Order: sequence, then structure tokens, then C-alpha cells
Amino acid sequence: MLGWAVMFLIIALIAAVFGFFGIVSTAVGIAKILFFVFLIMSILSFIFGKRSSV
Repeated sequence: MLGWAVMFLIIALIAAVFGFFGIVSTAVGIAKILFFVFLIMSILSFIFGKRSSV
């Protein structure tokens, strides 16, 4: 998921260079959403994934 966020960020940067500002705002919004979803999922994985199997 982090890879998708980085990909949309790169798309946004390339679109900004060429002047497509409508695409930039959409791509940045998607990248932000995907980054925060990745962040929440990774935190939950660290919290609930460290259960010991004794």
C-alpha cells in the first residue's frame, strides 16, 4: 500500500511539472489517503502482531 501512495505522489509531481493541476490535487489526495491507511494498518500490525505463541 505504501508503494501505491508513492506512485500517486510521483504522478502528482509529474503532473505538476506539466501543469495539470486538476490531476495534481486528485493524485495528492489519493496519496494522502493511502499513506494514512498504510500508517494505521502498520501500527495495528505492530500492536496486535506481537502476540507470543507459548
